[in-house]
Amino acid sequence: MLLLAFDTATPAVTAAIGETSADGAFTLRASASSVDARRHGELLSPTVRRLTEEAGVALGDLDGVAVGIGPGPYTGLRVGLATGHALADALDVPCHGVTTLDALAFATRRTEPFVAMTDARRKEVFWARYDDRLTRVGEVRVDRPAEIDTEGLPLVGHGAHMYAEVFGGTAAAPDPLYPDAAAMVELALLRLHRGEELPEPNPLYLRRPDAVVPSAPKKVRQWVK
Repeated sequence: MLLLAFDTATPAVTAAIGETSADGAFTLRASASSVDARRHGELLSPTVRRLTEEAGVALGDLDGVAVGIGPGPYTGLRVGLATGHALADALDVPCHGVTTLDALAFATRRTEPFVAMTDARRKEVFWARYDDRLTRVGEVRVDRPAEIDTEGLPLVGHGAHMYAEVFGGTAAAPDPLYPDAAAMVELALLRLHRGEELPEPNPLYLRRPDAVVPSAPKKVRQWVK
């Protein structure tokens, strides 16, 4: 199976192409990442095009697409999801979702418990606890750093790095800071090979967007003397 994976739910724009053989052996064909929180829409498509050239494949060779579903800021997250759906529809292949924190966790290669965090803005973080790189405990949550009980576990991710003064020594080595599509595509292919279901490719927001539809204008009374 040949799979294209990418994530735009954090300041990083990361994409990769990987494949598995019939026995489940994984091969990374190409990957690239850059960090620019304001240029997701500009960077993603050229990155995908460059990766297909580097991997020596055409988009039509793909057996599927995997896209990060967040949680993450609205605009960046939608860039990846819209691109994933469009590519999958055009190529007539499945579009799979991957929780962004799960991709970050898998990239750690850790075999012991830890907590993964990404920046949620508004002085909050998205976070989840993991028993190891493959096993998330409970649902992803959004909270202020001071409200989170990390149980003294090691922390990874940019969210932990941003609030290192709150978390103390547990945030001393928060690498990797961002999800890496090289790990993401390996994770997606591993789960597909095992026959596991991946999440639907729908955005995981956890809270309402900053932008809202304006309410009806208030009526203004005119006073006549």
